[in-house]
Amino acid sequence: MHSFTFDDILEEAGTFGRSQKRIFALLCMVSMPWAGVYVGIVFQGFTPEHWCRDSGVSEMRQSCGWNLMDTRKITIPLVNTSGVSVHSRCEQYDLDWNATGLTCDHPGIHFADTQQSKAPVTSCKDGWEYDYEGRQSFVTEFDLVCADAWVVDMFQATVNVGFFIGSIAIGYLADRFGRKASFLMSNLLNAVFGILVAWSPNWILMLVFRAFYGFGVKGGWVAGYVLITELVGVEHRRTVGVLYQMLFSVGILILPLISYFITDWRWLQLVITAPYLVFLSYYWFIPESPRWLLSQHNTKKAVEITESIAKENKRTLSKNIETMRDNNANASTASFMDLIRTPKMRKHTFILSFNWFTSAVVYQGLIMRLGILGGNVYIDFLISGLVEFPAAFLILLTIDRIGRRLPFATANIVAGASCIITAMIPESMFWFKTAVACIGRLGITMTFEMVVFVNTELYPTFVRNLGVSVCSTLCDIGGIVAPFLLYRLAAIWLELPLIIFGVLAFVAGALVLLLPETRGVPLPETIDDIESPCQIKCFVPCISSDKPY
Repeated sequence: MHSFTFDDILEEAGTFGRSQKRIFALLCMVSMPWAGVYVGIVFQGFTPEHWCRDSGVSEMRQSCGWNLMDTRKITIPLVNTSGVSVHSRCEQYDLDWNATGLTCDHPGIHFADTQQSKAPVTSCKDGWEYDYEGRQSFVTEFDLVCADAWVVDMFQATVNVGFFIGSIAIGYLADRFGRKASFLMSNLLNAVFGILVAWSPNWILMLVFRAFYGFGVKGGWVAGYVLITELVGVEHRRTVGVLYQMLFSVGILILPLISYFITDWRWLQLVITAPYLVFLSYYWFIPESPRWLLSQHNTKKAVEITESIAKENKRTLSKNIETMRDNNANASTASFMDLIRTPKMRKHTFILSFNWFTSAVVYQGLIMRLGILGGNVYIDFLISGLVEFPAAFLILLTIDRIGRRLPFATANIVAGASCIITAMIPESMFWFKTAVACIGRLGITMTFEMVVFVNTELYPTFVRNLGVSVCSTLCDIGGIVAPFLLYRLAAIWLELPLIIFGVLAFVAGALVLLLPETRGVPLPETIDDIESPCQIKCFVPCISSDKPY
């Protein structure tokens, strides 16, 4: 009896019918709260203008009716930063204020005239004052400034460590126990550890819970991505994948609006976490992947789900569905060495890994940079988020007309050029500087979305999933590096991180030009198809195996 693959049966059940659209709409929701987890540090870890608190002068401020700025002028020395004199954030005058003649009528005048230039200074002894308009971030709650500012870097680094471990571990669990089970388990972890992050009594536990939070968040997002792409026809996978990622940009737009009205970082954390509790209800609304069930030889359950999809799509199955088999049942076992053993596979692995790394560093860096510019972080974040939307449409518009390689490389180079140009534009040209930075954000967003499917097209079938998993781990490593690169270099010169981002993006773009074009080329099945592309029955002529085809 002739057997049929799942793709054969799906043609009759509907490749993207009402059932898949409903499931797709539900799973897309997962991308939105991930935006809050990924870049919520901009609001949760906002570091406002701050300076040392002096308990003696603080008492006088209350009795004399001074404002915070009055006390800062009195108690804080001026320091030279990038050629500009500003009040120190980490030092104060070490004086007995009762001996300085300080009075309510003339705050600081007598002291300034006689002792200021010779007054000894010391590090902050009584904590800090924050100019933050009644809001509270974990920075202001735990005093994570000056010598403890590195903890803010760790807040972002730990979640990326969680992403790194979680994407590998839950990827394995999804292959072992199923896409749906792994998706639901991830969301349970997200709900539990998201609440624990909000509850954290100190910054140490906050970082520990944050790492576990990241473990579940990315793993669940990837499980959802795999599930929906396995439920739709091949011709719809790319569009579904791009739109699934685009809902992340919707989350980016919603985040500043929520953060504006929720002034405490703990409550903001709970709001970001709440959707993961709702996603647990998907147990009743989404099916297991029939492809995975077939790979586990559970044909009976796969048939039930496929028939249910066909029924919801109002389609009739005429083929003998009981003989349905897994498309990759006889696939070879993949190993890491397959990715680097041969010259072209090695080249693809290096270039794609570098692009994953660069995309994460530049994307996260540009977003986190909004929190240290000193402007209105809510408006800046909203404007920069709006420019992400054209990215998906530009990709869908160009990849089948122009190809993959040129738009991919161009997006990198545009992002790099924009970063470097932005660094050179003076602050007096604020709107022009913002516009150029937004172009860079658009470019790196395109790069981030393109690297996903370009990665899948450059590896043969039996090693494709492993190849994407290995290369994308560099994304999480980039996320670990990004906060240290941004915050530490910005302390030297505010625009220095932009120069580094620009160089990385330029190099990534140049390397992309060394990759072959894959438009109109069938997906490779073996490593020989990669190393000797002329052996593939291409839709475009292949002149030389040494040149991109």
